[in-house]
Formats: sequence, structure tokens, C-alpha cells
Amino acid sequence: MRRLFPVTDQTSADQTDRAWSLDELAEAYAYPELGPDGHWLRANMVSTLDGAGQHDGRSQPISGETDMRIFGTLRALADVVVVGAETVRLEGYRPARAREAFAARREAAGQGPAAVIAVVTAGLDLDFSLPLFTSPLVPTVVLTGAAAPEGRVAEAAAAGVQVVVAGDGAGVDPARAVRELADRGLRRQLTEGGPRLLGQFVAADALDELCLTISPMLTAGDAQRISGGPSVTVPHRLAPACLLEEAGFLFTRYRRI
Repeated sequence: MRRLFPVTDQTSADQTDRAWSLDELAEAYAYPELGPDGHWLRANMVSTLDGAGQHDGRSQPISGETDMRIFGTLRALADVVVVGAETVRLEGYRPARAREAFAARREAAGQGPAAVIAVVTAGLDLDFSLPLFTSPLVPTVVLTGAAAPEGRVAEAAAAGVQVVVAGDGAGVDPARAVRELADRGLRRQLTEGGPRLLGQFVAADALDELCLTISPMLTAGDAQRISGGPSVTVPHRLAPACLLEEAGFLFTRYRRI
């Protein structure tokens, strides 16, 4: 892996033109230091050269081996992975797993064995018999609104799911969702989409960082971009923090200014 834009001024010659270890990736993608009331929401997405955030409805076909290593590293660093209900259904989401390579790092940071999965949903149209809900290492959370269907909320609770109200209506207020998770000690936050959820975080100015893999592929068609939904009045500008390259894939990281 070649580092094209250093995270720090400590780059050495042996950090280029080879695959990085998981330890090195963890250092490169480490969360910033957070104060007692701090929280940090980063997004991890992949896009083709012509702007497609998925192919045939899924992100996996435009991903690659190193992208998946970074995907796993980002999950291993997070307290919570926030994901939309549609993405859970399309991607066949499973619980985050404990990984021995990151066990000591997580213990030193005061984290549990694996990240919590938090599903954002207004209607709770989810199959609570799936492993994501029946056999997670740490209980799955559902983020919903105060007006969510009572029967579905009761069904989720009966399945052992933690239901967190993060909105006054049927839907979820993105900024409130970030705060509700942080209040539960889940302060290192990661969202993996989908595009509509990411768009909501962007519109609410709740996103602190974007990790974007640019895949060396062209797909044409009418696939969604990585972010959709409501527009912002003035585009948000981010600053580059890191740029890595391998096999034509660019692994970029931008932070809010």
C-alpha cells in the first residue's frame, strides 16, 4: 500500500509499496482524542469513478480486498456502527464480531469486545429473528422516533433489542441520534450508510469525518450516490487527512474543518 498524503510527518520509507498491517491501519484511522462530553461520527463509503455508491443494489461488487480490510479496521475501532434499515435488509447485516487482533486495543480504550450495531428505522420493518438481533455479541440497538408503531417496538424489546427514541415524530433526528448514542457511552461512532442515512447526517451537519474508497470502476446506470436526500444550503467543506492507494483503489479520509 502506498501512502500518498501523510497523516503525520512521521512517514518512513518502509511504509510504502507494501500491505499495511492491521496495527498500522488502526493507527492511521484512529479516532481523535475526545473530551468527557465529546463524540465523533465518521462515515465509511465506497464509490466508483463515475459516482455510483453501489451496483445491483449492493456495495460489495465495487469494493475490494483492501477496502474490506479497512472496513473491518474501522468497525474494530468504533463503539457503535450506525446503519439504515434498508441497508440492513439489502446487505444482510450480521452482528459485529470480536477480533483478536484488536482485542488489546479495545480493552485499553475501555471498549467492549465488539461494536454495537445501531439500526435507524421509523417503522421497525425488520426481521427480529435474524442473527443481528438474536445472537449479537453485544445487544443491537434500534434508533426510532417517539411515534414508531407500538406493536413493532414491543416486538423488538421482546427480542432483546434496545430501542432508543431519537426523534419526536415517526422518524429519527440525526443530530439527536448522535447525542443519544454518546449519552450511552457510544462516542466513537461509525456509519456505513446507506446513502439516505448519510444524506440525513450531512444535512444535519452531524458528520465529522468521511472515509471514502474510490473504486477504479465505471458502472454507468442510475445507481445512487453515496449520499442522498435533503440538500444543504451551502455545501460543507472538509479537509483531507489521509490518502492511501493500492491496486488502483484510493482510500481517502476527510475531516470537518
